[in-house]
Amino acid sequence: MSTVNPVAQDNESVQRMLQAYRAAGAAGRAQEADQLLTRAAQLAPAHPAVLNELGLRMMSAGAPEKARELFARATQADPRSAGLWSNLAVSLRALGLVPQELEAIERALALEPRHTASLLQKGTLLEARGDPRNAARAYRNALATIPAGAEPPPTIAEIVEHARAAVRADDEALGQAIETKLAAIRAQHGGGDFGRVDRCLDLLVGRRRRFDPQPTFMYFPQLPAIEFFGREHFPWLAALEAATEEIRAELMSVLVSDRAGLEPYIDYPAGVPLDQWRELNRSRRWSAYFLWNQGKPQAEHLARCPRTAAALAATPQCDVADRAPTAFFSILEPHTRIPAHTGVTNTRLTVHLPLIVPAGCAFRVGGETREWVAGRAWVFDDTIEHEAWNESDAPRAILIFDVWNPLLTPAERDLMRAATEVVGGYYKLSPEEGL
Repeated sequence: MSTVNPVAQDNESVQRMLQAYRAAGAAGRAQEADQLLTRAAQLAPAHPAVLNELGLRMMSAGAPEKARELFARATQADPRSAGLWSNLAVSLRALGLVPQELEAIERALALEPRHTASLLQKGTLLEARGDPRNAARAYRNALATIPAGAEPPPTIAEIVEHARAAVRADDEALGQAIETKLAAIRAQHGGGDFGRVDRCLDLLVGRRRRFDPQPTFMYFPQLPAIEFFGREHFPWLAALEAATEEIRAELMSVLVSDRAGLEPYIDYPAGVPLDQWRELNRSRRWSAYFLWNQGKPQAEHLARCPRTAAALAATPQCDVADRAPTAFFSILEPHTRIPAHTGVTNTRLTVHLPLIVPAGCAFRVGGETREWVAGRAWVFDDTIEHEAWNESDAPRAILIFDVWNPLLTPAERDLMRAATEVVGGYYKLSPEEGL
């Protein structure tokens, strides 16, 4: 035999009534909303949710003293609700009761340290008390609770924008304070290359966003997340760059005599989620002339480009059955953007040798943006978010290929090659299906 809990039943009735009250208010049916709130108050005059709604009504009516009484009763009825303490703090601010306001805010944050409204309230309170630095700390914590790309509710949109401005100002002031302290130390050490220190400090004061490797297939742990690798890792880069003129000449010949060999770089079959690739899928706005494709040499294309083939052969290209190497001329048409994306594994790196680079072309990896310079190669980790764009009126062309990550040991490289081959065979994946 089952029994019905009358308390739970009453609570459900109250919550349904309050939900209907809010819906009526949002729809502009003020009289109906008043009736529903009155009925809820008659049914459960000591219910914390009812007291909270009555308190909000009093705040809207410009009666903060009455609102404070109602919110105080609500927190007594439900002392573990951060939202109730936050609303109590709002009424206390309206009454100019600063110590009590701060106490209510701290009570809310003790219950929910990431309570957005309370963190914003704490920031504004500290700012009003002449403590902009700790106000910025509170604002920073509040902003961290808002998901990336999410729009804050209209009720807090203005204070969120103010918080962002306060954090930006604090970051700038902190950065200046740090540099003032560090200037003498930099000079003491000869003013050398402190690139890693600079990146660390840029992250600390918000001048740079942190990007971690996000491979679509295989992540190799404990490899450093380096956006653009230093040239010292690649002693063969100079020889590659020295061949730029000959490689460019072969590309120009291909563009004249074998345009049919160009194909869309993005070519997903029907039924595959396209996501950011929808606009470029099967489009010649980003086309490729493959020399190697998923481990398969393109014999006719290589025969047309013997100097390029020789330059590639002198590099430590990846070699994984049915997967690597891949090497191609990449043609990006005018006014075309390659959207932000990540590659398959950090066991390999990607090389760019710029060949034809009109003004208005650039490339971003993580937090660093660079402009291509014809004949000047770079190597980057493509599992870190990257994107490219051509805002000029002419095509941009570069040679792209992949190499092993030089921070792998020879044994690790051999093991990762074998493991990747097993995965492809295990699922019987064709090269076109990728990993």
